[in-house]
Amino acid sequence: MKVLGIETSCDETSVAVVESGARIRSNIVASQVDLHARYGGVVPEVASRHHVERFIPVLREALAVGETKLSEVGLIAVTNRPGLLGALLVGVSAAKALAMALKRPIVAIHHLEGHLYSAFLADSTLHERHPIVALIVSGGHTQLVWMEGYGRYALLGATRDDAAGEAFDKGARLLGLPYPGGPNLSKLAVGGDPERVPFPRGMISEGLDFSFSGLKTALRTFLDKDRGATPLADVAASYEAAIVDVLVTKLRRALQMTGVNTACVVGGVAANRLLQRRMKAMAVEEGVHLVMPEPMLCTDNAAMIAAAGYWRYHTCGPDALSFDTLATAPLATFQRA
Repeated sequence: MKVLGIETSCDETSVAVVESGARIRSNIVASQVDLHARYGGVVPEVASRHHVERFIPVLREALAVGETKLSEVGLIAVTNRPGLLGALLVGVSAAKALAMALKRPIVAIHHLEGHLYSAFLADSTLHERHPIVALIVSGGHTQLVWMEGYGRYALLGATRDDAAGEAFDKGARLLGLPYPGGPNLSKLAVGGDPERVPFPRGMISEGLDFSFSGLKTALRTFLDKDRGATPLADVAASYEAAIVDVLVTKLRRALQMTGVNTACVVGGVAANRLLQRRMKAMAVEEGVHLVMPEPMLCTDNAAMIAAAGYWRYHTCGPDALSFDTLATAPLATFQRA
């Protein structure tokens, strides 16, 4: 079955064709990073307007690259929650129109579920390795999730304030770096001394929840007192290391507490090179099978939505065309949208 995936939850317009939930035939992403850079962040109204303008060209390119005709599409999967409402509505409206015109089934996908299934695109053996402990780490979310199978999830831990990606972005702004903040902070950190500034590791010795707001405050306080005496590369490297230390420690603890020997790290922050190195080293030390998707699959993309859609459809069946679009929604055990 060829699944047409559609993702418009924030500022990437993406359409993909994925076959049998595993083979990516195309995964086209039209980013708005340069457009929003002038504002220092994503402007919801601007994002939704550009989704409208870009959707048809991106759809055509995805079908062409995937050597697929619309008539060959067997299922449509679309992100309907959570995200920017105006942006989500563009993708959902297009998906419903296509489903009606083509008389094809449709499934509504939780954005975080899509991130989980990006790991299954990177390693098809994951379907044989349940249960899995997954770390979802992005600009808006930081969660540890227990996965027993499709739609069977349990939340092990989550951030109590800022997400890790949000901490990267806010730290970058404090350092005077342009949007997108996280990647630019990581670039600045290259060659810096990660031990130069002893930034705090929030809640590192406690449970499986996260907290990054104190780290952001510590950076602001340090910069006010330091007044440029410390090289910014050292400050950035120390700040990045503080975030990564917490993420690695928490995933290690979750694996030890559950006894699970398979893990995945997904979401936009999973593309961070320091995090990748540290996670891989931890996996070797713990004897754990670790999956971290390639950068293209870490950021928002439609291939992960198509993969999640394939498994949702074969596990739970199609959704009615009346499903809603939601700005916020928890990742929970399966419910119809």
